[in-house]
Amino acid sequence: MAYNFIEVENRLGAHNYKPLDVVLTKGEGVWVWDVDGNKYMDCLSAYSAVNQGHCHPEILQVLKDQAEKLTLTSRAFRNDQLAHFYEELCELTGSHKVLPMNSGAEAVETAIKAVRKWGYEVKGVPEDRAEIIVCADNFHGRTITIVGFSTDPVSRAGFGPFTPGFKIVPFGDSKALEKAVTKNTVGFLAEPIQGEAGVVIPPDGYLKKARQLCDDHNIVMVLDEIQTGLGRTGKLLAEEHEGVEADLTLVGKALSGGFYPVSAVLSNTEVLGVLKPGEHGSTFGGNPLACAVARKAMEVLVKEKLIENAATVGEYFLNGLKTVQNPMIRETRGRGLLIAVEFKPGAGGARQYCEKLRDNGILCKETHENIIRFAPPLVITKEETDWALKKIIPVISS
Repeated sequence: MAYNFIEVENRLGAHNYKPLDVVLTKGEGVWVWDVDGNKYMDCLSAYSAVNQGHCHPEILQVLKDQAEKLTLTSRAFRNDQLAHFYEELCELTGSHKVLPMNSGAEAVETAIKAVRKWGYEVKGVPEDRAEIIVCADNFHGRTITIVGFSTDPVSRAGFGPFTPGFKIVPFGDSKALEKAVTKNTVGFLAEPIQGEAGVVIPPDGYLKKARQLCDDHNIVMVLDEIQTGLGRTGKLLAEEHEGVEADLTLVGKALSGGFYPVSAVLSNTEVLGVLKPGEHGSTFGGNPLACAVARKAMEVLVKEKLIENAATVGEYFLNGLKTVQNPMIRETRGRGLLIAVEFKPGAGGARQYCEKLRDNGILCKETHENIIRFAPPLVITKEETDWALKKIIPVISS
C-alpha cells in the first residue's frame, strides 16, 4: 500500500494550516512536481520566499560549499561571512546598519524592541509609555506581541492577554495616522503593500505623507518589506515606488532564495545604535551558512535582472488577468509579480478556484476567503506566463 502522506500529516500534525492537498517532492525554477509525478506552476513562491526560483543552482552550490566548511558559530565568535553579508546588503539597499535574524517575525520583534529603546533613550519618552502606530489588516507575523495588534480575529482569538503599546489606524488613511500621533509615539509600522490582506495597495502619496509625518514628529518609520521586498513588486523595495526611505526596513523570505531562514533589520545608525551587547540576539542570526546563502541570493537577483523582470512580466500577467469578464470578480490588482484577484462574497469563496487551478497545473492559495494571490517566482518568462494565463482564465471566468 502506498504511503499516505496526507493521512499521516492529519493524524500526527497540529492542524494550524489548511494546505491544498498536493504533496510536493521536487522544484526547479517556476515548476514543482508532486509525489505522483504531476507537474505544476508555483504561483505562490512560498509566500515570496523563492523569488529566485526553486533550487537555484548557484545558490544551491553555495549552500553545499559553505555547509562543508562551517555552519554555525553563534555570535559569541566572529565568522568570515558576516562582514561580507553586511557590506553587500548595505550596498544593495543603501542601509547604514544591519541586524541579522532568522524569521520575518523575529525581524519585526527586533524592530519593535529597537524602536521602543530609541524612544526612551533618544526621544525621551517616559519609561513604559512608548506607542507604536500600526495599520488595520496588517500581517507582521505570529508571535504574541504581533498578533496582539492584528485585526484578524482568527489570528487573535484565544491568545491574550496581549502586549500593550500599539495603536491601530486604517491602512492608507494619512489623516487617521496623523490623528493617532501623540508625544509618546515612537514608531509607525506598516507594510508598503499589504500582502496577506490580499495585495492591498495604498492610495498614491500615502507613504510620502507618512514619511513627512514621521519626520515632523520625530517618529521612526518602519516598513515591513519581508514579502514585498527584494524585487517582488518590480522594485528592489516596494517603498521605492513612492521614493521614500524608511528609518527601519525589514527584509526576509527571498533574502535566502528559499534555502534557509534569513531575515534582517536594515536601519540608520541612530536607531540600531541604541542596542548594546546582551540586550538582543539570536543563536542562529548571522550564522555563516545563512550569510553565504543570502549573499548569493542577492547576487542572483541583480545579475539575472529579476527585479526588472518582475516589473515587465508582472504588468503583462496583470493585464492578462484583467481581460477576464466575470461579474463575480470584484477587482484584479497588483504591482510587479504580486497580484490578487478578489471575488465578491457571493462567489462561494476563492478556495474552490484554487482547487480547480491545482487540477489544471497551477498552484496558488486563497487569502481572506475571497482573494487569490498570484505571485510566481521572479524567474518566470512571458512564455510561461502565457501558459499560466491559458490555464487560469477559463477557471476564474466562471
